[in-house]
Amino acid sequence: MVIFVDADGCPVVDVAIKVAKEYNIRIVVVKNYAVWLDDPYAEIVSVDVSRDSADYYIANRINKGDILITQDYGLAAMGLTKGAYCINQNGFYITDENISSLLDRRHINASLRRKKIYTKFKKRSSQADENFERSLISLIEKLQAES
Repeated sequence: MVIFVDADGCPVVDVAIKVAKEYNIRIVVVKNYAVWLDDPYAEIVSVDVSRDSADYYIANRINKGDILITQDYGLAAMGLTKGAYCINQNGFYITDENISSLLDRRHINASLRRKKIYTKFKKRSSQADENFERSLISLIEKLQAES
């Protein structure tokens, strides 16, 4: 099992690395080279700044049984097709059962943005980080128990 993190714009990179280290799991953090990130435990991969570079890097390397942390539903869909487990920055599990509706919502939101209609987002809370950490730990322990 490897944890892949789509790190561009991801607010829980440090939490994911901490959990991976606690469970002695390899973690690959993929970011564009404009983002500075350093950690002695994680494998940090820098990719081009161009659109979807991190996504394609991950999609080409992720395998069945790996964990993918992303807020990009397109990347999550690619990960799911390869048998990966997907979780977003809020601890929400992205599954075969909910990916279609998430992709539909992504399409609708993109259409609204093209029309200059924007959705307001709540400021991220420390509770969201705690929810993410609990969900990630739960997923890891479940997968370890199954193997």
